[in-house]
Amino acid sequence: MSSKKRVAVFFGGISPEHDISVISGLQALHAIDTVKYNPFPVYISRDGTWFVGEQLFDKSCYIPDVAMCKKLTPVRLSLDPKDKGVLFPVHKSVFGSSKHYTVDIALPVFHGRIGEDGSIQGVFETAGVPYAGMRAMASSIFMDKDVTKSLLKSINVPHLGCHVVKKPIEGLLLRSREIEQIKSAVKFPVCIKPAHMGSSIGVSRISNIDELIAVLPRIFTYDNKVILEPFVDNAYELNISVRNGPEGIVTSAIEKPLRHSDLLDFKQKYLSENGKNGVKTASSQGMISLTREVNPAIDSHVEQQIRSWACQVFDVVDGTGAPRIDFIADAQSNEVWLNEVNPTPGSLAFFLWEQAATLTTFTQLLDDLLTEAVMLFDGSSTHEDPVPLEARILKR
Repeated sequence: MSSKKRVAVFFGGISPEHDISVISGLQALHAIDTVKYNPFPVYISRDGTWFVGEQLFDKSCYIPDVAMCKKLTPVRLSLDPKDKGVLFPVHKSVFGSSKHYTVDIALPVFHGRIGEDGSIQGVFETAGVPYAGMRAMASSIFMDKDVTKSLLKSINVPHLGCHVVKKPIEGLLLRSREIEQIKSAVKFPVCIKPAHMGSSIGVSRISNIDELIAVLPRIFTYDNKVILEPFVDNAYELNISVRNGPEGIVTSAIEKPLRHSDLLDFKQKYLSENGKNGVKTASSQGMISLTREVNPAIDSHVEQQIRSWACQVFDVVDGTGAPRIDFIADAQSNEVWLNEVNPTPGSLAFFLWEQAATLTTFTQLLDDLLTEAVMLFDGSSTHEDPVPLEARILKR
């Protein structure tokens, strides 16, 4: 019997960021230390079906077509904690028995809703499965940009204010009353963002109310809430990752994404003119093919603020995992605002740790996150009867 823990790497899912999750998940799958762990992929299709199979190790199999799916095994996770993390095949064999797949540690590598937002984390907690990354509460908070701003306000971390627009109860078009409210409350131009999505999907500059009315129906097909932020003309981005170290919270290198338009959109982040189908998956720089400057020459005070605020936000939610925290800075005034927190960043932002003051390889980063997962799980174990004596009403 092998003593190596079986690590299930979960990716895909029903999020608009499904494809990005596949790329990140495969990168993590192939970077895990196979001397210490037995990693295997669990792919969740766009319709929500969970699959396992050797073919899923090969990036050329994505997205699996109908013929490929017939070679894979659909599975379901037992929610009974006594099973201690078992994936059972959905269909039993003709002989009445079926192979099951043990999950010692789960590594969720989802981006966007239904995965990065605390939902899958809650499933793992219910099933009694140790999992890496941010906990359910923190994931849920940070995957809602509106709620994140409320948290930032409570701890006095600078951020841009916003106006929230919610999807109508019926249909996709705003009512005249809602339009008038926006006109009176919002000064254009603004930056529009889906509240629960990342990867710059749906993000754009809006010059007037007519443009806003035109783009909202499409965004509402992906998200039920958007935020409108003031548009900063001289803005540039600075991103940093943060995690727990042996002696406290540590921060990664800082990256400054370089862009060619007013906003760093989805295609600039994830598509390249050179690679097959435009998608670059180089292991050394993560999946993002945009030109970036790592450890850029920035004002020392700006750098100090970014590192301090990143640690503060991570600490206030009892942070775990290695989220990436994105900031916006004004090139003229050097004013800085925290933009958003990504609980599960693209490529797990490993390239920022490879170029940190203390180098951490992708393999070591994953080992640290998996070790943390086990420690958190062991520290949260309950008594055989979770109900304390003074709260027991029913007979035992």
